[in-house]
Amino acid sequence: MSSKRTRKSDMPASPLAHGGKVLSLVVVDAYNAEMRSPEGFLGDRASRRAFQAILDDWRDRVSRAGDDPLGEQPSEELGKKQLDKLLTEGDGEAAGVIHGAIEEFAQEFAQVIRRFLKLKDWKHTEAIVVGGGMRTSRIGELAIGRTSVLLKADGIDLDIKPIRHHADHAGLIGCIQLVPSWILSGHDSILAVDIGGSNIRAGIVELRRKRSPDFDQAAVGHFELWRHREDEPEREHAVQRLIDMLTGLIKRAEKDRANLAPFIGIGCPGVILPDGSIERGGQNLPGNWEHKSFNLPERLREAIPRIGDHETVIVMHNDAVVQGLSEVPSMREYEHWGVLTIGTGLGNARFTNRRKEDEEDEDGEESDDDE
Repeated sequence: MSSKRTRKSDMPASPLAHGGKVLSLVVVDAYNAEMRSPEGFLGDRASRRAFQAILDDWRDRVSRAGDDPLGEQPSEELGKKQLDKLLTEGDGEAAGVIHGAIEEFAQEFAQVIRRFLKLKDWKHTEAIVVGGGMRTSRIGELAIGRTSVLLKADGIDLDIKPIRHHADHAGLIGCIQLVPSWILSGHDSILAVDIGGSNIRAGIVELRRKRSPDFDQAAVGHFELWRHREDEPEREHAVQRLIDMLTGLIKRAEKDRANLAPFIGIGCPGVILPDGSIERGGQNLPGNWEHKSFNLPERLREAIPRIGDHETVIVMHNDAVVQGLSEVPSMREYEHWGVLTIGTGLGNARFTNRRKEDEEDEDGEESDDDE
């Protein structure tokens, strides 16, 4: 991926490029696809807002013949737990309205997936993991399951499954895969950041390598979440808040005697250029993150130049890519697979698992082809 705006920095260059295509265990074939339909971006038909709009439409149609089974509270104010409870414990009509919305959303989601599978970079995709906020609810699980059934009934052989980790954790755990594992040698945890259109998450990710060398048992320890959409901050306020979150986590790690690697992984919306700037796709972030003078990794390295005894290394990639990377250990059975994240928008990325000999070549070992 080339950049027309690559800029020099006063800070030492990171040894790894941001938004990289070839990672240790996968090749990132494509991400942040922005397909259009006559109604706008195709991904907008399978987002959290889209589900709310569909639910509103069902409520409106039913209420024309009587009372709204879900009451007077607006759909955008009905939390996932509330809807799940209405689905399982509410009266028949309330559950029926929600089931109707799930079915219609699944039909839209299936159509979106069909369009993805026609893209050149998505050919031969064998499986898709689905993440984002909706994944953490029973409604989201039913929508994902129904979408899978619709596609299989249409003859499309594709495994669709929810991301295993909680939505607040997947985008942090995936940061482990942004660097070769040898960089993390001798350390038991990393700092990770997941920036979204509504929230900013930061946490200490415990590697737990002794339990599983491929990081399959990695988990988030101490964790902070800031719902920035509620505060509507300026960009500089958001960056400073993130710096404060990270410095607080470093102090927490020191208190807990955690051996932090001198590395911060970041997932962020948009197309990430090799210098760490955002080319496009950051429109939902607080302030203008696409401005040519703004570079988040540089700002963080200026604020946090060292972690422990070493200079800080920061690697940033697209947030959907990073969520998908959290599933790398469980997706080794496939050759080509993708991720879709249902949130403020529909994040997307497609991966190809690297062959064992490719991984060995990167580590400087002899591969079968060299023998």
